[in-house]
Amino acid sequence: MTRLVLLLLTLAALSGGCGGSGPSKAAQAEATTPPQMHACRNLTRAAVAKPSNTTPVVDCADPHNAETYAAGPLPARFKHAAIDDHKLADWAYDTCAARLERHLGADQSLLMRSMLSWVWFGPSRSAWADGARWYRCDLIGGGQAGAAYVDLPTSTRNLLRGKNPDDRWLACARGKSVDGGEKVSCADKHTWRAVTTIKVGSPNAAYPGDAAVVATSKQYCSSSVHAWLGYPKTYDYAYTWFGEDEWAAGNRRSVCWARTDK
Repeated sequence: MTRLVLLLLTLAALSGGCGGSGPSKAAQAEATTPPQMHACRNLTRAAVAKPSNTTPVVDCADPHNAETYAAGPLPARFKHAAIDDHKLADWAYDTCAARLERHLGADQSLLMRSMLSWVWFGPSRSAWADGARWYRCDLIGGGQAGAAYVDLPTSTRNLLRGKNPDDRWLACARGKSVDGGEKVSCADKHTWRAVTTIKVGSPNAAYPGDAAVVATSKQYCSSSVHAWLGYPKTYDYAYTWFGEDEWAAGNRRSVCWARTDK
């Protein structure tokens, strides 16, 4: 069984412009105005894990692993909300996910099988107390399925559009198993490829429990991978399922992997 956790985090941070220089760290930390779109940065896992971020902006023509693809003021209903209000987190999750699909030219299934992940950011606590109400969604190169961060192109718009997206951005694994193997780009040598996703529940359904999600994932992924491989006599498959936390955040899919070097 493969069980991994999506990198969809609720964090606090700020941004600046798109050029090679931006606001000072102090200015970023206390910003009360919405961030600018398409600012690029180099985010580390340590930076992503913190509640605020002051990573400097870099020119998008230079090496970078993150790009702001959506940003703006929060809806008026959050004017008097607490900074850690779960309704705010739910709104940001839905908004960033939907806008990422449009930005990359992909659907949810393809995004879950990609090497791309995202985080959302809001004002610092002190800026929130001063009335700042904005959000920022950052696309990150890598991170999905445990993969290392990688550099992004100068622009990521429509990066996954089309019937055959570039293998550089699709998720594969190298090793005897998916969960124990190294997560790599499908452009690299690999032994597993994330080929489909399957729905394990309806949007409004209550979480059915780990055992039920695992059973559904196993059954449906077996059939899905068998079909993807062209119905061979023998085949190997694996699946990535997500627990109650991801269910509460809105995820109703598991990822199916085929053993293949293609």
